[in-house]
Amino acid sequence: MRSEGDRIEKAVDELIEIARKSGGPAEIYHMKMSGQKNWDKLDTILGKIEAARKDGVRITADMYNYTAGATGLDAAMPLWVQDGGLEAWIERLKDPAIRARVKAEMMDDNVPWENLARRAGSPEKVLLLGFKNPKLKPLTGKTLGEVARMRGTSPEDTAIDLVIEDGSRVGTAYFLMDEANVKRQIGLPWMSFASDAGAPSAEGVFLLSNDHPRAYGNVARLLGHYVRDEKATTLPEAIRRLTSLPVSNLGIKERGLLKPGYFADVVVFDPATIADHATFDKPAQYATGVSQVFVNGRQVLKDGEPTGVAAGRFVKGPGAGKCPA
Repeated sequence: MRSEGDRIEKAVDELIEIARKSGGPAEIYHMKMSGQKNWDKLDTILGKIEAARKDGVRITADMYNYTAGATGLDAAMPLWVQDGGLEAWIERLKDPAIRARVKAEMMDDNVPWENLARRAGSPEKVLLLGFKNPKLKPLTGKTLGEVARMRGTSPEDTAIDLVIEDGSRVGTAYFLMDEANVKRQIGLPWMSFASDAGAPSAEGVFLLSNDHPRAYGNVARLLGHYVRDEKATTLPEAIRRLTSLPVSNLGIKERGLLKPGYFADVVVFDPATIADHATFDKPAQYATGVSQVFVNGRQVLKDGEPTGVAAGRFVKGPGAGKCPA
């Protein structure tokens, strides 16, 4: 998507046009109305999607169930300064004239790129998640505003300095979405759910930086908070959109259903107790309420404890082997 906020209408129009002209399916990945001034655009976007679906366009969407997204401080800086990759970006930031231009654009709401730090509305809503430089790791979990005050520099200077000092884009969470919109989107029948995260262990080196809590709690948060507590959708419907819907969208065969001849990917959980515990302050906390998990017919979680069995395998979609060399 070219935009998830200020220009989301044009971005969705473009996606629908590509799907219509190509005849292929389209997925809004991940659907959100980013930035408070865009929160009231949900009705408009839903109208465009529903009209396209009514016309036979295959368009679906996915989301994660939180009001903050996670990316890096690159999302707070202009695209031109990042041209050529990380090293070129950092070298440019060291040039005083370029730095001044970057700062000016970072403070301008009318630039032709979307600054997530500005969309968040405040440097207090920009959370620093991960650093490579050991000297910077104590800043993990602090906001950009906090670090700026600690250093006595502007949020823009602080962001630039952190990228230079860390030699990375610096993992960052931006609080951008409206809780009411999140809940409403969960009720959409064509919406599936993606953590947009890996599966880090809550121990060892993984604790040296923070993850977005979705890495540990996205599915449990859906089933516990939004289904059981908030009743944003029904349990059978949520399970369908966690399993068979995304499998169908991706064209993956023999998965996503409990059916003879299919791969035995099975999760056993208690709808009354399943819950997420990961927070932005303490994200490395496992969800509870899941007792058994089987992957490809092999048990990887038994009575809530990992078995150590490595049962995963590479899953290929319908495009496998079809691309020319």
